[in-house]
Amino acid sequence: MPRGEKRAGAAARPVLIMAQSTDTTETRSAAEEPVLPPPQRKRRLSGRTLLIGVVALVALAAVVVYYLVFVAPYESTDDAFIDGYTTLVSARVPGQVLRLLVRDNQNVHQGQVLIQLDPRDYEASLAQARAALASAHSEEAQARAQLAVSEARVSQAGATETVAEADAQRANNDLRRYESVEKRAVSKTVLDQITTQARATAAQLRAARSQLSGARAEVTLSQAAIQTAAAAVRLAEARVRQAELNLSYTTIIAPVDGRVTARTVAAGNYVQPGQGLLALVPKYVWVTANFKETQLTHMRPGQPAELRLDAYPDYTLKGHVDSLQTGTGARFSLLPPENAVGNYVKVVQRVPVKIVFEGSLPKGLDIAPGMSVVPWVKVK
Repeated sequence: MPRGEKRAGAAARPVLIMAQSTDTTETRSAAEEPVLPPPQRKRRLSGRTLLIGVVALVALAAVVVYYLVFVAPYESTDDAFIDGYTTLVSARVPGQVLRLLVRDNQNVHQGQVLIQLDPRDYEASLAQARAALASAHSEEAQARAQLAVSEARVSQAGATETVAEADAQRANNDLRRYESVEKRAVSKTVLDQITTQARATAAQLRAARSQLSGARAEVTLSQAAIQTAAAAVRLAEARVRQAELNLSYTTIIAPVDGRVTARTVAAGNYVQPGQGLLALVPKYVWVTANFKETQLTHMRPGQPAELRLDAYPDYTLKGHVDSLQTGTGARFSLLPPENAVGNYVKVVQRVPVKIVFEGSLPKGLDIAPGMSVVPWVKVK
């Protein structure tokens, strides 16, 4: 190749290099510039989001309203039970059970025969008491007859006293007349006879008076005998009544309406007085709810209550507060706590509240004492 061409090529090559270097610089400058994000459009809330928000607000408002209307005005406790009076039936006289006329959990009415004891011993005692009463009446009649005899003797003794008194008076008068005349006009023999007769009539008078006193004393004795006989009659009558009562006690009847519960007696058993044979649970029941003392601030008698029994969760019964016990349950327990000794730890106390049902209970519900209840008392 000629030398001139080489030079021309050599001269043109640097120009090309510089041009490449310039492009590279521009490329780097463009790469180093920050890339801005594309502009974003403002998102609009969709209808679904709005619906969810509205539903949430409505639910929150419903919860608040439910709390203010159905929770805040009420006080409730799960320490509540059905309560009622239980009548314990026991024997009043000893004896062997002849017949048992009821079965377990049977409804009975007042006056219905429950148990029949063997009455033969008490029938014999009644016969003896009646015989003793007849004897007492006979003795009283005899005493009254004796009183009549004594009163007749008093009348006879009184008549005898009157005659003796008249004879004594006549004899004394004769004696005074004979003594008043001249001694020579009356012989000594006649005067002695008159004197003796006066003394004799005076003695007869004293005897008649003694007899009268004895007859009167006999009347008093007869009257006392009548009182004694009358007392014996009353005693015999009381024994007859007691024997009749004992005989009637052999028939054990239901004192109240109720249901037979906790029967422990069977036919043929020998029972003693006071021995519990069975219990009668009456139909009248109520609720004893043990509220905390902090729940009684606004609780008053007469406030309405809703009662829900664990045994019948589908029923909501109506009632009202009848009364609040004057004292906590711990104070009336068998062993009341003694807080004046040892270290004291404050414990919230519970007070029994009596809640009675309103109206009659629904038929078919077997509500018995001891069942668990959840009461809701409206206090505000």
